[in-house]
Amino acid sequence: MKTRYGLFQYEWLYKHHNILRDYAFHIYKKGVLVKKILVFFLLLFCFPPFAFGQPKNTIKVGILPILDSLPIYVALDKGYFKDKGIDVEIIPCASAAERDQLMAAGALDIIINDLIALALFNKDRINLVAIRYAMLPQKDHPQFYILSSKRSGINHPKGLKNVPVGISEATIIHYVTERLLEGSGLKKEEIRFIPIQRIPDRLSALERGEVDAATLPDPLAILAMKKGAVLVLDDSKEKSYSGSIYSVRKEFLEKNLKTTRAFLLSINKAIEDINKDKGKWANLIVEKKLVPPVLLNSFKIPTYPSFDVPDNKKWEDIMLWLRDRSLIRTSISYNDSIKDILRLR
Repeated sequence: MKTRYGLFQYEWLYKHHNILRDYAFHIYKKGVLVKKILVFFLLLFCFPPFAFGQPKNTIKVGILPILDSLPIYVALDKGYFKDKGIDVEIIPCASAAERDQLMAAGALDIIINDLIALALFNKDRINLVAIRYAMLPQKDHPQFYILSSKRSGINHPKGLKNVPVGISEATIIHYVTERLLEGSGLKKEEIRFIPIQRIPDRLSALERGEVDAATLPDPLAILAMKKGAVLVLDDSKEKSYSGSIYSVRKEFLEKNLKTTRAFLLSINKAIEDINKDKGKWANLIVEKKLVPPVLLNSFKIPTYPSFDVPDNKKWEDIMLWLRDRSLIRTSISYNDSIKDILRLR
């Protein structure tokens, strides 16, 4: 695993190897034999493999402290990445905004995000490619919950008619909330939102009764219900609306298809291990702080999805929703944004 200092050295050499190379050629033209031999090795130093765009075996993965990332930690713990000949460097991200900034700067190769985030990343040109589902809602384990405050008296979707629901605007939570409420019978003009971007602020507003309803992700939604929030609706029966994904930087994928495939095969193996014995990974979840401590004794690890990618129907609905809100001008290509690279030839 590379250190930050090592990464700095690597990037400095990449930026300055042309200067070193030109200086070495200058010495070489005027030097004697011994100097020429020394310069020969300097030139080798100035032309490392990365300078020629050769494939890399190191993948920088940006990770939020969420349960979706457990298979990555399991694959590291079991040595599956090493077995495939790749080195995975974990870059912790405190927020989705920080993760996206690092990805935009080229400091990350792979992240876990969602289809709304992917589409917004690709609205001007293709920057990211989705290569696998990371998590999907299950019948007994939803991903997103629409909750009402304990003082609101709301316990049915119809009770949310014209009631502002706390969401993070222009995100997967916004999209899922609207689609779930429409599916429950509410008309578009009857659905209202109040933007509260940060999840902890939304949770706090719901607990204090500052909003009558809010949408929260698992496991914080479970924490809210333990404190009195009421479940109104969830996505356990609507797999088409949610799901997180592994997304890879397009430039990295094009140069490192074999390495990216090795990463996915390692994740597949880790998921098999998790689903086979869910109780085995409690200590790892605690160590990586993937679940709030208060839930550790009662929380159940969900079943992670077998290998699959989002289909075109789901992508088209995302495009429709984004266009309706003027978040994109035109639809973005499904084939360019989502690829099944394990079957790609």
